[in-house]
Amino acid sequence: MEETLIEEGESNREGGEVSPALIAVHPLEKSLAVSIGSELRVFDLIEDCSISLVDDSGGPLHSDSIRAICFGANGKLFASAGDDKLVKVWTTNPWRCISTVIAEKRVSAVAISHDGLFVSFADKFGVVWVTGTDGDHEAKEKASPLFGHYCSIITSLEFSPDGRFIVSADRDFKIRVTVFPKNPFSGAHEIQSFCLGHTEFVSCLSFVCTQEHPQGFLLSGSGDSTVRLWDVRSGSLLDTCEVGSEAGLSECDGKEENVCPAITDICTSADGSIVAVGIQSLHGVVLLSCDLSARTLSVIKLVSMGGTFVPTSLDMSSSAERLWMVTGASNLPALDCPSFTRLRVISGLKKCGSDSSDYEPAVVEDNEIPGGMKLIEKLQGSGSNAKEEDLLAVAEAVKAAMRNQLIKRQYSVEKRELRKKRRNDRKIKI
Repeated sequence: MEETLIEEGESNREGGEVSPALIAVHPLEKSLAVSIGSELRVFDLIEDCSISLVDDSGGPLHSDSIRAICFGANGKLFASAGDDKLVKVWTTNPWRCISTVIAEKRVSAVAISHDGLFVSFADKFGVVWVTGTDGDHEAKEKASPLFGHYCSIITSLEFSPDGRFIVSADRDFKIRVTVFPKNPFSGAHEIQSFCLGHTEFVSCLSFVCTQEHPQGFLLSGSGDSTVRLWDVRSGSLLDTCEVGSEAGLSECDGKEENVCPAITDICTSADGSIVAVGIQSLHGVVLLSCDLSARTLSVIKLVSMGGTFVPTSLDMSSSAERLWMVTGASNLPALDCPSFTRLRVISGLKKCGSDSSDYEPAVVEDNEIPGGMKLIEKLQGSGSNAKEEDLLAVAEAVKAAMRNQLIKRQYSVEKRELRKKRRNDRKIKI
């Protein structure tokens, strides 16, 4: 715990940390949001136009890297949060910010309850907070602590489809399933289960459910290059898919050890028939199928994007018509353009999830994407002119940033004692 506190302090260096581009798709594919650095870009897919965001909350605008974005289950709400310690809640019809919560620490994850009444977020010291979306203005500007992971960076938050649980993952390989209370402002004191089995940091979470299984099952991705299927009520591991091995990825870290490429993101169709997985170093995505009746995961296809496109974030609507992906990052000092993003789309996922093993999903050309070049210009900005070597540099920078943040450093006993002496809270005040 002591080392974690030190490392958090050390990570605040000049110029900011490399921050990956993120994407979120409206559940009904009505709109699309991309964040890059402190900028939030939104495009209306119904009206075929870019959206100018209005902030009625009276709070400050995002001024540092946005680390988490998400739509609510019905698409009426959207949340953004990040390194500026701001959590902003937006309505999507029309798009306007209705509340801004100022967190105590930098925010690493955010989630909206399925009934839309609460927004929960996690900070980099392992505390999960909750704020309301209903009620008076002052109530919406405050957050209450819900529970904590004891100084371990929380990497992902998800509410279960039935609203009974809130699930949190951290860099210490843990997934915690907590009963979401009727009055969350008094804290969440009942742990339902722990999902244990990953051998590296847990990077992402996603739920899948059907009418036969409305409570849902949990999918998790990790730095151990696996995607795992869990029963959250019992914490039981149902199946493990060695995605990195299936994709043929293996790296050498220079110490004669194989380092598994981390799972960077997971998104699923509502019924779990399609699970899209992004992996470090893979110029494309791996498509899985999740059979909830058999409680199994299986690889359908590996879809290559060609060139050097390594997704940093991906998402799809509930209908799973298309898979939307971005690659990009901000705070890139080695490049002429310190911040850019590139967007790609894959179509035909439903056919891919059928019995037709010969079907190949199609990578959509820019001018054939819904919204066309207007969407590309709005969401990519200068990323449209990115060179192949720039995309490779982005992938390597994001990979290094994830490892620096989520993999704990190993120190000798002497170095550890020296670091303890330098801690601010250990210094004697005169």
